[in-house]
Amino acid sequence: MPIDCGLFLLRLVAGLLLAGHGVQKVSFRLGGGGLAGGAREFRQDGFRGGALTALAAGATQIGAGLLIACGALTPLAAAGAVGVMTVALTVKWHRGLWVQNDGYEYPLVLITLFAALALTGPGRWSADHLLHLAPWPAWQSALAAVGGVGTGLAVRLLLHDPSAAAAGRPGRPRPSDDRSP
Repeated sequence: MPIDCGLFLLRLVAGLLLAGHGVQKVSFRLGGGGLAGGAREFRQDGFRGGALTALAAGATQIGAGLLIACGALTPLAAAGAVGVMTVALTVKWHRGLWVQNDGYEYPLVLITLFAALALTGPGRWSADHLLHLAPWPAWQSALAAVGGVGTGLAVRLLLHDPSAAAAGRPGRPRPSDDRSP
């Protein structure tokens, strides 16, 4: 019972936060910059596609996040979440690990969390359990974890425009170096 409670809490918080992040990417809700803001963010990070890229990423985050929160179609949802967070990790890779430098620490934590959920399953307090879908076969869970990373890397290779980065397009602002109290 405590394991199911822990998995439920983990799924609920991580899934809803991922969905909320997707909402921000495509709308003005939750402090988002609308679809134009999401498209601008992707272009600044050197990606092709603008609004379509932002819409695909936002929709994946919303869908995967809500499915994870419900514990529904867990391997598929985890693969989507791992995929979008792998893209985020590749964007932040050159800044190093730590989030204070806008590094990849947080995407790495989320990739690990969602891959672990794919491998452990959603627990008994989930739609998968209620619908008698869980436990998922081990090969499907492993494929979801590995496949998510693979699709994220494929998206990076297909949509990232190295010439945009080389042309000096402005990147994301770096954290302030102001250390005043």
